[in-house]
Amino acid sequence: MILMMSNEEIMQAYLAGEKEALGILYERLNEPLYCFLYRYTREEQLSIDIVHDTFEIIQSKKLHFDANIGTVKSFLFQIAYRRMLNKLNRRKRWQTLLPFLVPTPNMTLQNEETLVIQQAVSKLPEKQRAVILLAYYEDLPQEEIAQILNIPVGTVKSRLHNAMKALKLVLKEDFQHERRV
Repeated sequence: MILMMSNEEIMQAYLAGEKEALGILYERLNEPLYCFLYRYTREEQLSIDIVHDTFEIIQSKKLHFDANIGTVKSFLFQIAYRRMLNKLNRRKRWQTLLPFLVPTPNMTLQNEETLVIQQAVSKLPEKQRAVILLAYYEDLPQEEIAQILNIPVGTVKSRLHNAMKALKLVLKEDFQHERRV
């Protein structure tokens, strides 16, 4: 019976506590969502990840849905689009801050370069290392990092800034030294 319902009715059922309703929405909307994201990014794994993230996010933001404002599909697409932009912007920041770590068509990171990066990160003070790992390796937004570490968002930003300055300096020296040798 629930399969015959509209997306909006299924969302209302989910809001009323029917857990399987979210699975039905996923079955109906994951493919169009994925297609949109893939066409935008041209990256299969990133698109898959964002689709999954979107359905995780909807669980915490389900009360923000208002049928008077838009459809369930537009609500999900809005969440996915914002998530995609956040991920792409973080990637750009990473590339801007440490451009020598971004593989180009002619250059890929060698195992020893990866090891140098890991060693540099491990030398950071504990608090900075935690923020770097959560932001760039786990790809978490600053608000979530603040929540995980139980610190203000401003502290996350300053630790990230200081950690990136330290990493940039250390890694730039290491990579320049290795390229001279």
